[in-house]
Amino acid sequence: MRQILMALLVSLAGNTQPLADEELAAAVAADYDQHLAALFEHFHRNPELSFREERTAARLAQELRALGVDVTEGVGGTGIVGMLRNGEGPTVLVRADMDGLPVAEQSGLPYASTVRQVDITGEEVPVMHACGHDVHMTALVGTTRRLLATRDRWSGTVMLIGQPAEERIGGARAMLEDRLYERFGVPDFALAFHVSAGDPAGKVALRGGLVYSSSDSVDITVRGVGAHGAAPHKGKDPIYIGAQIVVALQGLVSRELAPMEPGVVTVGAFHSGFKHNIIPDAAHLQLTVRSDSEETRKTLLDGIRRIAEGVARTNGVPEHLLPVVTQSNESTPTTVNDPGLASRVQRAFIRELGADALYEDVREGMGAEDFAYFVQTEHAVPGAYFNVGGTSQADLDAEQAGGPAVPSHHSPFFRIEPEPSIQAGVQAMTVAVLELLGKD
Repeated sequence: MRQILMALLVSLAGNTQPLADEELAAAVAADYDQHLAALFEHFHRNPELSFREERTAARLAQELRALGVDVTEGVGGTGIVGMLRNGEGPTVLVRADMDGLPVAEQSGLPYASTVRQVDITGEEVPVMHACGHDVHMTALVGTTRRLLATRDRWSGTVMLIGQPAEERIGGARAMLEDRLYERFGVPDFALAFHVSAGDPAGKVALRGGLVYSSSDSVDITVRGVGAHGAAPHKGKDPIYIGAQIVVALQGLVSRELAPMEPGVVTVGAFHSGFKHNIIPDAAHLQLTVRSDSEETRKTLLDGIRRIAEGVARTNGVPEHLLPVVTQSNESTPTTVNDPGLASRVQRAFIRELGADALYEDVREGMGAEDFAYFVQTEHAVPGAYFNVGGTSQADLDAEQAGGPAVPSHHSPFFRIEPEPSIQAGVQAMTVAVLELLGKD
């Protein structure tokens, strides 16, 4: 079926030979050698945490201003907006996320990060670009360079977004709450990409419809009555009650969702108590909740509250001490590509880059992306989010043959091949923008 679909797309694209591939590829390669390689290494050496991207944002703004882009800083905290105007026409939003992760890098790269930083909770932690946002920022600059070099081929406006706090899935919403669209205009289209470890470096993947799950961070404070560990009958043990809640929550997915409907409820943290022989008066659970539809999302979130309160009541906890369930701001709906836009951009990829430049993106988990906020607002902006492979074929072949596994995103060993990844990201994004703003 995949081969049939690809053949159909190739035929719809018309000429299956790349029309601009050699010229664009050569220009991007020259940009990489002269500027982008060093810029990538700078970003990788100097990561910053979510909503703490001050120096990162300043450097990205500096790079865009040096190209003549009108840049506004401090949007949604540390976000930046660059407006590249070139006559009348539609507006295309192009987004790159900027934040790193609290991970101590062990990649062995000569430009590995040794940075430590105080996060928004006040804790000092190691910082690493363990998800490829350094690639995304570098490619944003590279795409801007190519668009400026081809101004005679397009007309309209490109809204260049440096977004904070994707890892906390809060930066896109913060920029919108800071009146992004009211201040800079509602785009006609929105584009973004993510580099992907475990996929072939230098190739791209794009599909219409669902591309990322929703994500919600939920906290449960289980309240009890403290007592001596030797006299548990004198209290209400929140650790015991919390443990029952952890087990009962798994029934939400296995018994309340249809067998073919995906959903995840993971308890990532369980904190309580200070001493062996003391029953504490509270326990704190931290959950991540994933779904692929708003209906399922509501089922899971409503079910968490019902189960937490129900288990507490079963254990005789009085009404005034029932668990407190809160949903944090770290949440995002599903990310859904506009089918028509995705098809149009994919045909442009095939036409300009060649069918061999595409690979099949196999979804293996329920990752989330707050790019959803840019497109799934009341403005309903058509969006297309694609992937760019980041792992060498040699490493993929070695893993397939039983060798070392390719490190995943968020791993301290995470690494990608920057040259083919950045160059493919720049080429693909440039092709996508030219498709939407092209004069022909």
